[in-house]
Amino acid sequence: MDLVNHLEGRLLFAVPKKGRLQQAVLDLLAGSDIQFRRDNRLDIALVKNHPIALIFLPAADIPTFVGEGKVDLGITGLDQIKEHEAVTAPTEDTGAEEVLDLGFGSCKLQIQVPEKGPYADERDLIGRNICTSFVGLTEQHFAKLEADEHRTTNGAGTTGKTLRTKIKYLSGSVEAACALGVADGIVDLVGAESGETMRSHGLKAIRTVVESRAVLIKSKRPSDQKLVDKVASRIRGVIAAQQFVLCQYNIHRDVLSTATKITPGKRAPTITQLDEVDWVAVSSMVEKKKIATVMDDLASCGATDILVLTIGNSR
Repeated sequence: MDLVNHLEGRLLFAVPKKGRLQQAVLDLLAGSDIQFRRDNRLDIALVKNHPIALIFLPAADIPTFVGEGKVDLGITGLDQIKEHEAVTAPTEDTGAEEVLDLGFGSCKLQIQVPEKGPYADERDLIGRNICTSFVGLTEQHFAKLEADEHRTTNGAGTTGKTLRTKIKYLSGSVEAACALGVADGIVDLVGAESGETMRSHGLKAIRTVVESRAVLIKSKRPSDQKLVDKVASRIRGVIAAQQFVLCQYNIHRDVLSTATKITPGKRAPTITQLDEVDWVAVSSMVEKKKIATVMDDLASCGATDILVLTIGNSR
């Protein structure tokens, strides 16, 4: 099938074709019942149960396609959106709008220098060689540093238009640049928790430029706003199901107010009268990461028959 000629009338949804976000995005689509089969050789897949076409693109390109209105929806990292905006400023008609924080893919774009090197502060790198895949954000950041330095040294007035700091683009293996003598420092992504790659290359972070996470974005003029809203609602439900569990327990009315402070729910807990005087059943959504502590606190205040149930989906 010539897929390119079957895109008419379909909402175009860009997703990462590879990289750190791809598997989590595919799981999100499966949980949202967006059914498709992708031929390994193709970057387009038609969704079977909705008028949607998935377009598999490099994460760095997705803000461009969405921002120019060539694609209706997209999932990418906030770092890529900020990089695109640093190079191409949004206008009334162009630029992507954030729809939803997806709650995964957390990382930081950081300025890094050799652990045993002479640089301890980001200002020490002014006029030096910096390697990065994020040229727009890096130039923007160091332009501000140079402007601040100029004002401190010379007072108010215009600064030179030419950036003294030398920003070099690398498409990959940025962390090797310092060891190979190509750069005095780098600007690169670091995992929110580990940072193992950075440390294994003898680097340390001295400044965070952008904190990033995966986000759902849309163009300013999508072809089908109702379908965009439906997709966003489904994804929001899957995320809630991943982050919450359903906690159920029985409690005496005398301590009900104490128990419901422990489990307030997303809006309010559901309370049902039991067939026993002054006893009720409570059902409430609780953040998955907090459930062990919540169960301890419920047991301490007199709750019994405490159950924790997995949520398959939510709206």
